[in-house]
Amino acid sequence: MSSSPYTHNRRSNYQRLRDGDWYQADSEILNKAFAAQQLAHRYNTHAHEGRIGEAQALLAELIGQLGQDVQIRPPLRVDYGAHLSIGDRTFVNTGLVALDVAQIVIGSDCLIGPNCQLLTPTHPLEPSLRRDKWESAEPITLEDNVWLGGGVIICPGVTVGENSVIGAGAVVTRDIPANVVAVGNPARVVKELG
Repeated sequence: MSSSPYTHNRRSNYQRLRDGDWYQADSEILNKAFAAQQLAHRYNTHAHEGRIGEAQALLAELIGQLGQDVQIRPPLRVDYGAHLSIGDRTFVNTGLVALDVAQIVIGSDCLIGPNCQLLTPTHPLEPSLRRDKWESAEPITLEDNVWLGGGVIICPGVTVGENSVIGAGAVVTRDIPANVVAVGNPARVVKELG
């Protein structure tokens, strides 16, 4: 690993990752990510084969906090799984990519359309630091009863407020308040919900 302004403390890279600071992926981080990818692959395979009981057990092992009556249609892709929390009765359609380097919190009763992306990782703007593979992440929160249409991308550090709807294909680059409809790239509020 190379030297940078971010190396002046003694925490492990994984601890820096968990603290939301800049880090470089090392063997500990890569091993955790690889283990999660293997577990997600097993979940996806079991779910595709209709082995629902076994798939649910694998999902409970993969996801950090998994509410009751959660349905996730495969395939599911995560970085760690352990940094992902999903509330009760949430439905996730096929193709979710949840890059949970930072915490991702999905509330209860959410609906997530197909091929959505929840992307917590970020990288330095400084080219030399990016070349040296420094990275960080910012948490994402979907409050209760949020609906993401198909193909929505949620960027690092974004919170989507309770009951809000994000239209298909939207790219959400900043917080969305509760009880609104937002669409477009970048997503903007177009309607308040009664």
